[in-house]
Amino acid sequence: MDAFPIIFFIVVLLLLLTGYPVAFTLGGASIIFGLFTFGIEFFNLLPLRIWGIMNNYILIAVPLFIFMGVMFEKSGLAEDLLETMALLFGKLKGGLAISVLIVGAMLAAATGIVGATVVTMGVLSLPTMLKRGYNPKSACGIISASGTLGQIIPPSIVLVLLGSVLNISVGDLFMAAVIPGFILVALYLGWIILTTFLNPQNLPAMPKEELEIFRTRNMYKKIAGAFIAPVVLIIAVLGSIFAGVASPTEAAAIGALGATVLTLFRKKFSLKTLNEVMVQTTRLTSMAFLILVGASAFGLVFRGMGGDRYLTELISEIEPHHFLLIVMLIIFIAGFFIDFIEITFIIVPVVAPIFVHLGIDLLWVGILIAINLQTSFLTPPFGFALFYLKGVAPPSVKTSHIYKGIMPYVAIQLFALFLIILFPEIALWFPNFLKQ
Repeated sequence: MDAFPIIFFIVVLLLLLTGYPVAFTLGGASIIFGLFTFGIEFFNLLPLRIWGIMNNYILIAVPLFIFMGVMFEKSGLAEDLLETMALLFGKLKGGLAISVLIVGAMLAAATGIVGATVVTMGVLSLPTMLKRGYNPKSACGIISASGTLGQIIPPSIVLVLLGSVLNISVGDLFMAAVIPGFILVALYLGWIILTTFLNPQNLPAMPKEELEIFRTRNMYKKIAGAFIAPVVLIIAVLGSIFAGVASPTEAAAIGALGATVLTLFRKKFSLKTLNEVMVQTTRLTSMAFLILVGASAFGLVFRGMGGDRYLTELISEIEPHHFLLIVMLIIFIAGFFIDFIEITFIIVPVVAPIFVHLGIDLLWVGILIAINLQTSFLTPPFGFALFYLKGVAPPSVKTSHIYKGIMPYVAIQLFALFLIILFPEIALWFPNFLKQ
């Protein structure tokens, strides 16, 4: 009987690797093994588990944050931000790359949706960077890496999902992610600066003529127009959470309304725009929740088979930090092949009780997992950020350019991950400070 949970887990993984839809693979395999484990009583247990998901107040934040991100994209503010930042830093070598990084960080804090950020910056900045003489590998690398910052910088969808799965406060996760997010931005910036010293021809400055035209045509008005609106939205969402005024779900509603108002003020709002935003929000939310339902069925059956007890006994002789490193390695490797939502709902619920048993802080673990999952967007062959960028890149940009360009940033993310493993206070200091 002890072998059944492992057989179940292996069967599910093999079915996933064959390419079947994740939600239906998890749900279908769970029903078959659930009937074998519980008998007909399984059909009384599963609806209760699904009803628990439907009643989860925290998960309401997911569609609201998605709506906010998609609506913000439609407002056109991302385009203004990129143009303004590019001209502000244009006289520096690597200035365009720095502007993409800063705008990527701001869009991460305003949207939290990796796909929208990568596509937006790919469409707007990649042709400009190539036209200005940027090396395709350098340009693709910084766009892809900056786009994935939405995975760790709050309000991040993955942090909301991790909070639900780990049964910890999403607000605490948001607070714990702030400093690691800034550290990643600083490390990316350091790499850009180092590249400009080592290979200045790869990241040239913008022509002086373009910069002069910008400075003589309402420069300060453009800067104010580009920065004020997104900063206000970020403060409204994150400020309300950190100040304890609103829960993450309530803050998500504020963000959704705020993004809609911004789009309205910029005269980009229409019934067609609203319909597109709602359709995209529904599609993304439905995908995530279908996987969540399937993963809940998987968790119910796996625990019913005694899988969590089996794993706890299996690792009872392992040091807690060794187990943590093993889990981080498994998640990193899984990120090469499956999506972050699937990893969150398949692997994390299995290992979470063991972390509790070992006395490891789940808040710290949540941040480590979030940074680890961020690499899944960049690691080939199935890194989604790479697909998003390739889909909007000019024909001259090859897939090999994108793959080679992201390698330094994957290494930077792994370095940040080990830094936070070695120094947990990087993640834990800020939430503890705000609670004093």
